Parts: sequence; C-alpha cells; structure tokens
Amino acid sequence: MSSDIRPISRQQALSLQGYKQACHVMLYAQSPERLFGKIPIGYAVLMQMRFDGRLGFPGGFVDLRDHSLEEGLNRELSEEIGYNIDSLGVTEADYMSSHVTETPQKIVAHFYTKKLTLAQLHNIEMDAVQAKDHGTEVMGLVRVPLYVLRDGFGGLPAFLSNTFIGNARDQLVHALRTLNLVREDRLRDAIRNSQR
Repeated sequence: MSSDIRPISRQQALSLQGYKQACHVMLYAQSPERLFGKIPIGYAVLMQMRFDGRLGFPGGFVDLRDHSLEEGLNRELSEEIGYNIDSLGVTEADYMSSHVTETPQKIVAHFYTKKLTLAQLHNIEMDAVQAKDHGTEVMGLVRVPLYVLRDGFGGLPAFLSNTFIGNARDQLVHALRTLNLVREDRLRDAIRNSQR
C-alpha cells in the first residue's frame, strides 16, 4: 500500500473535517463455471474500467444530499451500473475498511464487499450497459480472473499488473485474502508474478 494512504476506522473517518468521503464496493458471487471446461472459476468478482483507463470498483463520492455513506454508495451504484438498490442495496453490514489520503486531495475511501448469487451478478452485468454513466464515467464492468494459467502469469497475475485507481489493487488483494476467495499461497504467487 502506498505510504500516503493509511488505514482509519469508520468512526474516525466520519469525524474528519475537510475530507471528501468516497465509497466503493466489490460485488462477488460463487461460481461453478470452468474456463474451457477445465479451470475452476471459483468466484466471479466485478471491477470496472473507469473513464481514465484505470481499474477500480463501482462507487464514488458521497454528496451532501446523501444521508449516509451507504445511501451515497447505492446512489452511485445506480448511476454507474444500474444497480437495483431496492433488492440488493449495500448496507453497513457489508463494510470492510476505510483509508485516508492527504494528497493530491483529502479523501477517505470506504470499502465494502457484497456477496450475491451468480444470477444476481449476471443481471448486474447485463443491466450495466443501460446505466446512466455507462460509456462516460464507466467504460464497462470486468470480471477479475482468480485463476493462474500454466505460464504462471496469465489470469490473476496479469490482471494485477494493470493500472488501478488509488488503493483499489490493495483493496482487491485484501478482500480476496480476508474472504478466502483465493488460497493464500496462490495469492502470494500471483502478487509476486504480477511484477514480472
């Protein structure tokens, strides 16, 4: 993690003055699918290609009109990916972590994870192309390949070698580890091999 980004509690973050509050979520679902009928997918994890060419998680800044972090996040999800907040809304129970940075702006980034069914996740992927911000703020959703191909680089290591916004890469790795979506030895190898 970058030295100018540091962890902070949710309570401390909410008491900060002069900081923008941003919320993002990793949507994921268990998947029985297999790549080429052979390689287990394990979990489908969604990220998005942003307007600036970087990978990140769906979400954004909380506005003054939002009554809570989660209300702001759900509003952003509705705009960016057409997320159905009535049936799938992100709640405080989905909260995972917060980090603060001072440069280039004073921002607190709150991170959430939300487990869905594979059918719900697939519906989000289908609906996202009709969302208000599709093609402008969001170029499209992508699934994170959690497997590693025989060459040791294809799959998760290659994905981790992309450019991410802020600490999104660290959030992804932390969530994969904390939720046990990828075995620890495989995750360590993927991180090491991503730096080829």
